[in-house]
Amino acid sequence: MLTQANQIISEVKKAIVGKDEIINKVLMVVLAGGHILLEDVPGVGKTTLALAFSKSMGLDCRRIQFTPDTMASDIVGYSVYNKQNGKFEYLPGAVFCNILLADEINRTSPKTQAALLEVLEEGSATVDGVTRPLPDPFICIATQNPTGSIGTQNLPNSQLDRFMVRLSMGYPDLDNQVDIIKSRQTENPLNNIRPAVSKEDLLTLRTQVQAVFVADDVIRYTVTLCEATRNMTLIEQGVSPRAVLALIQMAKACAFLNGRDFVIPEDIKDVFTDVCCHRLVMKPQAKIMKETAPSMLNTVLMEVPAPSIL
Repeated sequence: MLTQANQIISEVKKAIVGKDEIINKVLMVVLAGGHILLEDVPGVGKTTLALAFSKSMGLDCRRIQFTPDTMASDIVGYSVYNKQNGKFEYLPGAVFCNILLADEINRTSPKTQAALLEVLEEGSATVDGVTRPLPDPFICIATQNPTGSIGTQNLPNSQLDRFMVRLSMGYPDLDNQVDIIKSRQTENPLNNIRPAVSKEDLLTLRTQVQAVFVADDVIRYTVTLCEATRNMTLIEQGVSPRAVLALIQMAKACAFLNGRDFVIPEDIKDVFTDVCCHRLVMKPQAKIMKETAPSMLNTVLMEVPAPSIL
């Protein structure tokens, strides 16, 4: 089954050049059953990344462009009256798909953002008192621009906590930019992506990731790392117990992609910042002391000793 995961990566690389680490981590989230927040400037390939993954896994993908007038009913759906039969009929919203690309999620109202809370956590949508399950698998890839603040509404901490990781693609280097331009001279590379796995294969891969073994010492190490963020003087709010669960799930996926059926401390370290960074709330003094969330997490990794795994 690891071969199938590598095939997914190979297909995505046809459209995404020079971002192997990001591709691997997005696949980890997919296998771990989480959701992704892509925070980056426009034009670096966030939308292309989501479309490439949907094509490589044969999944249904929908995109919703968040604007100030986007309503909650656009996301979860709504009921309309049918004069023919005298009944209300439910019309599904954009979330009823396998991969939802929530573009510029911070450009809509808090009420609309809140419509995603149940969707991200429980995989269901409740409209008019009726709860409807979403397709399985369901992955949300949300994007936001951290530099443009005009007309935006920051996601509340409770909603940020629903995203398993926050990733940033960054600009490609010079050689990769040349390759990107050359590959798009005559066609769109997305058209060359073929499904590497079926939906059923992906669910099987998820089951195998769930079965990856985590030793008690590694679990205690993970909890100790997260507990340390709650006791630092420059951190107002440390990571939640939900983050600990996400960290274990991501570490399992990391071990699986590295060909192991057990987690080692290095797996935890590899994904620690991606899972925890967006969950921290820093105190005002941190800015004065030029400390950031990533630097604080690096301090935690250095101060908390990792267990020796035989």
